[in-house]
Amino acid sequence: MNEQFVNEILNKLMCGELSEYLVKNEQFLEFRTTLIKREDFKQFRGIALHGGDVLYRYMEVARS
Repeated sequence: MNEQFVNEILNKLMCGELSEYLVKNEQFLEFRTTLIKREDFKQFRGIALHGGDVLYRYMEVARS
């Protein structure tokens, strides 16, 4: 999972092409490293799932 691919997924979440995206435990660190570089990273919500997987969604209002 490279930075370009992660940004494509995040952009699709942002524009509504995807409603959510599942990141497997093995890919989490790579995904998050790219996510936190974005100015809008506080608008992405990660929901922890069993086994270390995370389900990401985009929120219109940034979290605090």
